[in-house]
Order: sequence, then structure tokens, then C-alpha cells
Amino acid sequence: MSVELTMPSGGGEVGVLVLSGSSGRVETERSRLLARQSAVTLSIRWFGAPGQPEGICEIPLETFGDAVDRLLETGVRRVGIVGVSKGAEAALLFAGLDHRVDAVVALSPTSLAWANVGPGVDGRVHPYRSSWTWRGEPVPFVPYDDTWVPAEPEGSPVAYRRLYERSRTRFAAEAEAATIPVERIDGDLLLVAGADDRMWPSLTFAEELAARRMAAGRPVRVVSHPEAGHRPRLPGESPAPVSPHRLYGGSPAADAALGAAAWPYILRTLRLTP
Repeated sequence: MSVELTMPSGGGEVGVLVLSGSSGRVETERSRLLARQSAVTLSIRWFGAPGQPEGICEIPLETFGDAVDRLLETGVRRVGIVGVSKGAEAALLFAGLDHRVDAVVALSPTSLAWANVGPGVDGRVHPYRSSWTWRGEPVPFVPYDDTWVPAEPEGSPVAYRRLYERSRTRFAAEAEAATIPVERIDGDLLLVAGADDRMWPSLTFAEELAARRMAAGRPVRVVSHPEAGHRPRLPGESPAPVSPHRLYGGSPAADAALGAAAWPYILRTLRLTP
């Protein structure tokens, strides 16, 4: 399945596009959770399906515009995007370009656009290319520092946070050009991040995004937890599965605590019923 559209009984006035991270999966559980709060939800597989790049490589941001079109066709009057990790990166970039987006909830966000994760339509990972395009042009991006070596023993799950930190420092000029212009987002913005995120420094990123929003006189809220990792869990969601390949940080209890703390603000940002 590459798309799931969930309609609350009686329809709804708020439509929410729900985006996964680098798994690319359809976020069925999260979509249904929000639908129970009166949202019309749409979750899409935005890479890895037939006709799409195998990895997150030069994904047209227009993909998310097509999804917004579909939500609007249901009759909703307000559109929000809830994205996690790379899905948050997409949501933040897209919302600054398409002013039909009324709200963004970015879980474990980044303040920068990054190079591809996995191969493009040509099957190649290198040379590095942008994760995203807009109107056929690549979005400026930060490449990865190929001199980085994981600290963990070979065959163990890897924490990638240091890779992102090193890459940003090594490619400082590219990082400056790849800054996500959140000041251009017209809608409401909520940022949710755990300080123990070991995938990338999402709380640092969230604080940077918030500072730029506030400097521009735009509304923003950050919800954080000192012991949560990369995968906050909202009330009613199952615990995130243990990965044999990646260290995400946090713990089931801390990730759930961050999700619980963020939940009322998520509903408020999207303007859903409590």
C-alpha cells in the first residue's frame, strides 16, 4: 500500500498529511490516531514505491503538493503536515513554498536540507545529490563527511549524530546555503525534539529553527524532553521497534513522555478537538 486516506465519521474540516521518516512507510497508526481527533488524514509513501526513487534522492517537493490537493478535494478548510525526521525536513521545506499549508508539526526536525539517503532513480548513491528538488532544480544541501567512522563496533547499531555534526562543520558554506527558511512558513509551527536523539541533533536544530522564526516575528513552539530520542511516540501509539542497524537514543518511557507532553500542542496547532 502506498497511500492511506482516513476519513472521520461525518467528515472533518482539518486535513493532515502524515509523513514518515527514512522508512518511507505509510504511517497508518499515526494517521488513524489523528483521524480519531476529527482529522481527515492522508499518509503517502513518498519514495521507494514503483515509479519513485529507491532512496531519498531528488524527491520532488511537488509530491507533497499533490497530496495537499487530494486533501483539499475532500472539502477540508485547513491543512496541516505532521512529519518526523526526513518527513519533517520535507514538511518544513514544502510549507515554505506552498502557502496552502496552515500548520506544521515537525517531530525530530532538522534546520538544514541534507544530501541523499540511498540511491536515486539511476540506482546510484554517489556523487551526493540533494534529497529534494523544486520545479526541477535541486534544493541546496549539505553533503556527508566520508571521513567519518562510526564509534560503535562493526556489526553493531550505529549512532549517526556525529556524522551530521561533522558534516555540517566541514561543509560550512554548503550548510549556510542549505538552511531551511522557516521564516517563510505562513502557518503555525510546532517543533518536537528529544535531547538524547542519536540520529541527528534534533533539539539543537529545533532551537535554531525557533530562533529564526522568532527573529522574523512568526509564531513557534518547541516541546522537548531531556531523555527522549529520535522517535517520540504519541499517546495511543505502539513503542518504536528496536533497530538492528541504528541507534535512535531515548527509551520507550522517555519517548512516550515526550509524545504525551507534545500531544495537546499538536492538537492545538492543527486545531483538532481534544
